[in-house]
Formats: sequence, C-alpha cells, structure tokens
Amino acid sequence: MESERKLRILLVTDAWSPQINGVVVTLGNTVRWLQRWGHDVQVLSPEGFRTFPMPTYPEIPLAILPGAKVARHIREFDPDAIHIATEGPLGSAARAHCVKNRLAFTTAYHTCFPEYVKPRFGIPLGITYAWLRRFHSRSSAILVATPAIRRLLEARGFRNIADWSRGVDTELFRPGPERFVELPRPVFLFVGRLAVEKNLPGFLGLDLPGTKVVVGDGPARRQLEERYPDAVFVGAKKGAELASYFQRADVFVFPSRTDTFGLVLLEAMACGTPVAAFPVRGPIDVVKDPAAGVLDEDLGAAALAALRLDREKVARYARPYSWENCTRQFLSSLVPARAAEGSLAQAA
Repeated sequence: MESERKLRILLVTDAWSPQINGVVVTLGNTVRWLQRWGHDVQVLSPEGFRTFPMPTYPEIPLAILPGAKVARHIREFDPDAIHIATEGPLGSAARAHCVKNRLAFTTAYHTCFPEYVKPRFGIPLGITYAWLRRFHSRSSAILVATPAIRRLLEARGFRNIADWSRGVDTELFRPGPERFVELPRPVFLFVGRLAVEKNLPGFLGLDLPGTKVVVGDGPARRQLEERYPDAVFVGAKKGAELASYFQRADVFVFPSRTDTFGLVLLEAMACGTPVAAFPVRGPIDVVKDPAAGVLDEDLGAAALAALRLDREKVARYARPYSWENCTRQFLSSLVPARAAEGSLAQAA
C-alpha cells in the first residue's frame, strides 16, 4: 500500500526465524508488505541476546534479562509505532519500557497459552488468563485473528480488541496436478508441530483407509512414531517441498482444539486439498464454506466426507485471503507511540 507518510515501526517478538510456526509466518509476511510499502521496520527478536531454550518448546530461544538492551533499542530507533507481538521476555521488557515512559503500543494474541500451559504444568486456566489480561491491559489494541478468539477474550475480561486476519501465499500454495503415487491412497495429511497441544492422537488414532502422513517435528515425534508405526513421518518441510505435500494429499486433517487460527488450513485449501477438523475456534472461522472442508466432532467421519469435495471449489475458496489485506488491517490498528505525534490513520 502506498502512503504519503512512511513510518518507523518497531516489532517486538520472542518468536522469529528460523523458527517455523504460524506466528513467524504471520510476522514475516507482515514485515515484507510493510517494507514493500516503504515503511522502516525494525524487528526486535532474540537474535543478539543471550538466550535459553523455552521449556517444552526448545526451538524457541528466550532472551535472558533483556530489559536494558530492549530499552536502548527503543530509544535509539525512536519509533513512530510499537507493536509487541508476544508475551515472552522481550515482549515483557518492551511493555515495561513503554509503560514507564508513557509510550503507546499495540499487542497481539497469537497463542492460547492458558490451554497450552495447563496440560504441561497443571496451572489452572484462570491464573494464566489473569496474567495475560494484565499483560495486555495497557495495550491500545489487542490484535486477534478470528471472531471466536475475540469472543473468548472478551468473555475473559479483555478490552480494546481489534481484528487482524491471516493470509496465504497463493503463488506458493496452489493446486498441483498429481496426488501421491508411492503411498496407498487416500492420503490423509497433517502439517504442524508435533506437540501435545496439537492433539495428534486425535488424528493418528482414527480408523481410516489409505495412509496417514505427518509433516513436522517437535518433542512428541519419537513417542508418536513408536505409538503409530503405520503413519509416515517425514519431518519438517518448507517452501515448495511443503507445498507439494499439501498438493498431493487427498485430505488435510487438523485435530487441534486450541489453535487461534491455523494457517495450515488456508495453505491446504489454497492447494485444493479439503480440510477435516473439529468445529472449534480456529476452524470455525477459517472453514466457513462446506464446499471447502468438513467440521465434525467425529473427525474420522469428517475426513471421509472431505474426500468427496470438489478440489477446484476448495482452492477457489482460499484465493481471497491475502497477506496484503492482512497487513492493511495491521497498519490501520497502529497508534502513535507518542501522543503528540497525532493520528497514524493517513499511513494506513
């Protein structure tokens, strides 16, 4: 998007490349579009900080006591707008600096942390939600991906919630001419992190014909491979190789009940591969047309029913989603870091 006013935008995130997850994909595409429009974007990530591996998620490095360095970055860059994407050490340090120095900022709710923390550490949902509510309480706008997440947070007492949808790279994720030929069909595919919150047994335990293929890695991989020896585990993939798995599969099965959105749903549909999922937040806001996927509490029945969907109609459903439109939403939600600078509306 062209704009007469080019902004200095600080994006603070504890999750960044080379990690592969929905948060990183979303932020990376947002930064690319902002830069394409001429904005000066600085990403403050764990790179350059002393870090330690995040418990149960070791591929995410967490910064150690980053407060002073974060404050220096903010002062030196002197941003027009500040967005704090995550609630980790970097996000917390940036929030503390902004509150102390009366700088306005926006935040985002990318991950249902309470639902992730409870099965791992037994911490009640109410305690984690209370901490998150405090973290986001000073935010000028809490960006969320779907109406279901908006309703969830509003019911938990969050305020100042704004919409920020998601997109898909339709040049990369597009229909392909071939299905799997080296595996018994139909091929039911899962793509994502292999961890407890993804509910992989809900997919791998289904009595389905053909082959189950799992793309991704994570702490639960070894246990899942031992428990489900008939499934095909291929590890993490990216780029054109990842797209080829979506293109060649017959159905994409999404067993998670805790995702805030599920970018992989869009990536699958953009390739013409119908989706089978539970009717829960994430899928209910992404798969709104029964021609694109099947949502059912009986996930096995949903997977079999999805086989009958028209792949051309599935791909057509995903085409309107674009990272350009999502970045417009993001830009329009930003607020001036310093009140004296006035509105940023002209930059959106």
